[in-house]
Amino acid sequence: MLRVAVPNKGALSESATTMLREAGYSLRSSTKTLVHRDPENEIEFFYLRPRDIAVYIGRGILDIGITGRDLLLESEAPATEILPLGFGRSRFHYAGVIGAFSDPAELAGKTIATSYPVLVDADLRKRGIEATTVKLDGAVEVSIELGVADAIADVVETGTTLRMAGLETFGEPIIHSEGVLIARDEAAVPGADVFLRRVQSVMVARDYVLIDYDIHSDDLDAAVELTPGFASPTVSTLRDPEWFAVRAMVAAQDSHRIMDRLYDVGARAILVTPIGACRM
Repeated sequence: MLRVAVPNKGALSESATTMLREAGYSLRSSTKTLVHRDPENEIEFFYLRPRDIAVYIGRGILDIGITGRDLLLESEAPATEILPLGFGRSRFHYAGVIGAFSDPAELAGKTIATSYPVLVDADLRKRGIEATTVKLDGAVEVSIELGVADAIADVVETGTTLRMAGLETFGEPIIHSEGVLIARDEAAVPGADVFLRRVQSVMVARDYVLIDYDIHSDDLDAAVELTPGFASPTVSTLRDPEWFAVRAMVAAQDSHRIMDRLYDVGARAILVTPIGACRM
């Protein structure tokens, strides 16, 4: 069986669970369950702390895992990001008291509190900055007020927590993070290709919709130019030989704009349908 690590709690867990269910897998029914087997799909899910998942994958104990890019890099495990998943997006930033810093270069000689010392030390070395990092397990925002650090480096999603603590980010993000699918650096594991295709099918289904419309033969070329599909649109004749029915996949975010343009070139009965799953 393919052995897959899934975040056991938090936003990453919720998004990963939704994606895996949409991919057709059976998942645990209780948050207390640590291992769930789906024999029909020949797969086992192990629910672990997101911070630990890269370690299990890197040591070859489990085959594939879902975690955050920031957590993968922080782990220094011999595991590789094989697919960004598009959820749990965040930025990893330096932050300090409002007005105290404007550039990371000003961190020279300072103390930085963070839950990600590996990432921070690597970034400081890259910038040629000598500073001290203090590892904290969480709530790093209060470390400045308590005199533990001069600045912090932390994951930022909305920035609300920072503002409540009287802090602001400065400089460009150290990294942009999101949920990612990871695997060991070695050869592919049997069954992993099917799992990857299923996950990719969900991502395609989320990003695209089917568009159907009727179009007169005189306007067919102009309409098809707007909806070329992936390989080619489906074009079918109607009872009236001068009219055609067309079906194609289009980007969901562009669907209303495309509908407007199709109407302008003569298309009618324009329908948009969500896609449940898709193999490309």
